[in-house]
Amino acid sequence: MNRYMTLNQLGDGTYGSVVLGQNIDTGEKVAIKRMKRKYYSWDEAMNLREVKSLKKLNHANLIKLREVIRENDTLYFVFEYMKENLYQLMRSQSKFFPEQSIRNILYQILQGLAFMHRHGFFHRDMKPENLLCCGPELVKIADFGLARETRSRPPYTDYVSTRWYRAPEVLLHSINYSTPIDLWAVGCIMAELYTFRPLFPGTSEIDQIFKICSVLGTPDKKEWFEGYQLASAMSFKFPVFKRLALNTVVPNASRDGIHLMELLLSWNPIRRPSAQSALRQPYFQVGQLRLNQDVGEVSYAKIGQQKRQPVQLMKSQISLLQSNNNKQLKYEKQWETLANKPIGNKEKTWYDNDADVMVLSKKKLSAKQHYLSVARYVTGRASNFQAAENENMSKSMRNDTFPSVSKVSYGQGDKNKNSKRHGKNEWTSK
Repeated sequence: MNRYMTLNQLGDGTYGSVVLGQNIDTGEKVAIKRMKRKYYSWDEAMNLREVKSLKKLNHANLIKLREVIRENDTLYFVFEYMKENLYQLMRSQSKFFPEQSIRNILYQILQGLAFMHRHGFFHRDMKPENLLCCGPELVKIADFGLARETRSRPPYTDYVSTRWYRAPEVLLHSINYSTPIDLWAVGCIMAELYTFRPLFPGTSEIDQIFKICSVLGTPDKKEWFEGYQLASAMSFKFPVFKRLALNTVVPNASRDGIHLMELLLSWNPIRRPSAQSALRQPYFQVGQLRLNQDVGEVSYAKIGQQKRQPVQLMKSQISLLQSNNNKQLKYEKQWETLANKPIGNKEKTWYDNDADVMVLSKKKLSAKQHYLSVARYVTGRASNFQAAENENMSKSMRNDTFPSVSKVSYGQGDKNKNSKRHGKNEWTSK
């Protein structure tokens, strides 16, 4: 330990205390955990769960163990240094995190958990204090003192994790739990990231179950029969509550965020998604166009395939055309007449992007013909009847934004209508 100098105390726990240290030779800052128990041999130290797990786990979102030192029968763990933990980060904020930051934090937590579970370990003590970070940009799972191997045989101890983040099966003293208890804790942490207050702040195990029931409602016996067996073995009866809508408890979470929380906070551990499955939920699919039943199917064409627009968008465009003035209706008839004519290489005509969808979507076009049919304008000479109109329109379109592969352009009336229906614009891009 003479290679490190102690700077200040970082924390104190049940099994050890943590100080900020600095390597005298390199100047690198490290976190040094000093175990309170004495260890009289190297074999005894190497058999610690924390050592065995960290020796096998090497991931960007798991804290890295630099070295293990035994000096005068005292054991020291030297870890990479992180600025703060997630609890401290939340306490230092003057306003709520934007959902983008919460999504980034959760993504990193689930990435670390997925790696752990895939390599045969589960954490058993997930909480904000055990998630070290350097701002919301970098998060790492730490404190593997209670970690167990998934292949190890039950029974496990019935007292794991901090009470507020403890899964219901553990509160009911199950000894056959596994990785789903980590996912329950992530659901609790997710809600706390949105509200900056714990979701289930119970003062005892019984009060903790009471708090959970008050939000999630009394569990259905058909949904979680094993839970009722555990409760019966304890002579415990679930309090009767109706389920609250999670969006009333966590009002600033998006619809996809609420859906993910509901999955993670399932009473039955079998119904909770794995960490890898949670990463595939729509909540994390940012910048990718998704299928939505309310809006209709959207498929963007590869080269040589036809492009289809959303069903509801087509309907709104048709209704918008019908409400236009007489001049626009006259041009609509002319455009429809031209659209029925074959498109040759010599004659290229400007088409309306709204009206041609109805006619041209029924025909099989080559990639080149399709491009010409949906383009706002084509190079070359415009038709006689449209020349003046194109000249006026080109002036108004100089500042116009054309749709790209990741965006859909709405008419103003339809956009307002859509935003009222869904509360937000469903078609987003990164």
